[in-house]
Amino acid sequence: MQETALEPYARLPRPYRDHHILASTVDAFGRALWLLTPGVPEEPPYDAVVVTVEGGRYSATELSAVAVRYPRVDALPDGGFVVAAARSRPSERQVQVFDALGRESWDFRVGDAVEHLLADESGALWVGYFDEGIFGDDPLSWPGLRRWGMDGEPLWRHDRADGGEISDCYALNVHRTHAWACTYHHFALLEVRPGKRTVVRTNPVRAAKALAVHGERITFFGGYGDDHDRLVSCELLGSEVKPLVTGRLTRSDGARVGRRRVVGRGPRIYVQEEPYTDWAVLDISP
Repeated sequence: MQETALEPYARLPRPYRDHHILASTVDAFGRALWLLTPGVPEEPPYDAVVVTVEGGRYSATELSAVAVRYPRVDALPDGGFVVAAARSRPSERQVQVFDALGRESWDFRVGDAVEHLLADESGALWVGYFDEGIFGDDPLSWPGLRRWGMDGEPLWRHDRADGGEISDCYALNVHRTHAWACTYHHFALLEVRPGKRTVVRTNPVRAAKALAVHGERITFFGGYGDDHDRLVSCELLGSEVKPLVTGRLTRSDGARVGRRRVVGRGPRIYVQEEPYTDWAVLDISP
């Protein structure tokens, strides 16, 4: 089976290696982020720091009074940050927006059971939900995939009549101001561009957890069981996804990829394995 190796991308700076990692991601501009506390935080609110790594250099921004448990984090184009809880009740503060100085600007809700939260280049938030939210009692989560303004304004929601039913948003790729998603249970590939009708393509690749898109090429990563490191290169043919080559994605040293986080951004899939101090990348654009 063909193997493709990840390339090292970004590393948590040494002064922060003894901190507790709450969340980590790669933003719309390719910057690696870590949300950290000196130790395991007590009950919210707590103070935290966002460490940003870009081109081998890093900066740190202190955040005051983070009010969410088990957070997601991303950066905004104005220099601020968004921190959001994956699980929440309607009465709870779920999403906090911080300015470039680490001060909270406002808070709002996006719904329960957040699987993916990715800010695009405009600062809008794309949120994909897992099944407990889609079939739960929070109507904000029912569409399965939504786009929100950074101030909490609802900008777009998936329409079943337009793009079919979403039972779980398995994979999400956000690039510039549009998104690609692979959803359960048919694993259709959705192409969403604001102001345009959703493009739905049939897709035989099952259970991918990340995807990368470049022109008419698309690559899926992940799957069930022993296919957790499967890599499937495909081409887009009208309303269909056609698989071309199936292989495995490996670490840079050739070993199999283990437990990890993944982020899809345009032609790149970023992979972060435990203990979550390093990001690696697969770029399908070369």
